[in-house]
Amino acid sequence: MNPDPNQPRTANRYETGDLPAIEEHELPPGRHQFHKERLMNRIHDDYLAAAASPARRNPFLRKAILLPAAAVLAGALAVGVLALTPGGVQAPDDRASGPVLTTGIGTVDAHGAPRLLDRISLAAAGTDAPGGRAGQYLYIESRIAATDVRTVNGESSLVSRPLHTRQSWKSPDGLKGWLIEPGNTGPEGITLEGPDENGDVPKPHLGAPSHDYLAALPTDPDALLRKIYKETEGQGDNKDQQAFTTIGDLLVESWPSPRLTAALYRTAAKIPGVVTVDSATDAVGRKGVAVARLDAASGQRTEWIFDSKTLTFLGERTVQVEGTSDDGLIEPGTVVYTHAVMVRAFVDGVKVTP
Repeated sequence: MNPDPNQPRTANRYETGDLPAIEEHELPPGRHQFHKERLMNRIHDDYLAAAASPARRNPFLRKAILLPAAAVLAGALAVGVLALTPGGVQAPDDRASGPVLTTGIGTVDAHGAPRLLDRISLAAAGTDAPGGRAGQYLYIESRIAATDVRTVNGESSLVSRPLHTRQSWKSPDGLKGWLIEPGNTGPEGITLEGPDENGDVPKPHLGAPSHDYLAALPTDPDALLRKIYKETEGQGDNKDQQAFTTIGDLLVESWPSPRLTAALYRTAAKIPGVVTVDSATDAVGRKGVAVARLDAASGQRTEWIFDSKTLTFLGERTVQVEGTSDDGLIEPGTVVYTHAVMVRAFVDGVKVTP
């Protein structure tokens, strides 16, 4: 793994959906997955991180699909649960063993976001609408990496979770699906079908939407922003940052229609504090420009990355740009989380790829 996203190695890759064919830049990670993927190993990670630093959250939990209770148990059994001892000691985690991901911090234009987002929304509105036949599944393939704090025997250190491929299949109504992701599932993956931890049939919402749910969202930016503020009230430390995070999750973990995608960008332009960044690199080394917002509480900036010429959405990343994390380990220039969207397409069944 290459610890510097700005110095990638290249390899060929085919891409489907609304993204063009690209060359992948192999690097030695999901807004998301939608907030609450409750695989036991990630729950343990977040618990430990919160105990050490309540203000710091595990980025893997922010980028998560809401898994049914059966899938949580299956996933925990498939990958093994991190051990918790009475003294709060975390067992070694071999998945977090690489060098820290770092990057240059781009130049911010505090007034450029409305203009750039207007151009991006026009480009998005002109793309082909995703279409699937009855019985098909929405397939999304991503490449993800992250920097994390690992604690062993009371000693904390900063390591990276290696770049890996995440594959998800979801039925348009959101009731069926499958997930394959190293570190979260076994090689064959786990089902996303079944009741939630309360025994109820999951209902789609902004934090875990289905394709059908997205089709019913308003496309007027003012109405959409009001809905986002209302449904995310009380989440996060800041309503504007939470709104920006929610839109970013929809961009990386679903496939909104061109009309809704354009509306999401116009909505983001109305959120205070949204800026542009002149240079950003996604998880596989594709360079572009970014629309971003700084979380003042953490000093971390979340960036949506777009191709400089086509304005195609490439992915997102979170970078420490001010101060350090509460534990003092994450310094400016550290890539806390990076996610590249590689493939989006409708396929005929789970485990089927384009």
